[in-house]
Amino acid sequence: MRIENQPAWVLHERPYRETSLLVEAFTRDYGRVGLVARSVRSARPRIARANLEPMVPLVLSWSGRGELATLSAAEPVGPALRPRGEALLGALYLNELLVRLLPRADAHPELFARYGVCLVELAEGLSPAWALRRFERDALAELGYALELARDAERGAPLDPAEVYSYDPERGPVSWAARPLAPRVTGGVLLALARDDEPEAEALRAMRGTMRAILRHHLGGRELNAWRMFAGGAPRGAE
Repeated sequence: MRIENQPAWVLHERPYRETSLLVEAFTRDYGRVGLVARSVRSARPRIARANLEPMVPLVLSWSGRGELATLSAAEPVGPALRPRGEALLGALYLNELLVRLLPRADAHPELFARYGVCLVELAEGLSPAWALRRFERDALAELGYALELARDAERGAPLDPAEVYSYDPERGPVSWAARPLAPRVTGGVLLALARDDEPEAEALRAMRGTMRAILRHHLGGRELNAWRMFAGGAPRGAE
């Protein structure tokens, strides 16, 4: 199979053998793909190493079947996005999240577009914490795990902004009084995410904890490296 000029972003790359790279790419029509970029670390590479950095909009060509295909071309189609500080850490978190959350060869063109928008938001200075929470919400919906953000999962009643809820990743919010299990979050925080209305910093922190618990559930209980890094003292909110 040969694929030509597929819109893509590189999520991750690492050295492979003496002169090559293993590349994880997120493509518009083929989802997450694994590629071998041969000889890109040699003296005269056919593909420039700089073209395989994350946050560069690309078109990729490759051939082969199975878990790893062979990359044949990588051309930028726009300038590299350059988020800084917490925004850069947030972009790296996004890449790890997609590598861990997306199965190989499962196309999600809408999520592909949403990822590009989120990178632009981070590069242009939108609050990293808010940009990431919105992306997490939309990614879960695209993958079939849409969040219930408007009604109590047991009673069916609209959420009370002042009430405290426990969020069940499989069902949605349940009154904390009836099910006092983490994560704990107010109805107002969930409604803000539903309305796409950026809340105050304290509510954003609560939102982060809730989203992390939900994502951990869908990752089979696994932790992301970014979470451990931020727990070790890196700036908070960017993950």
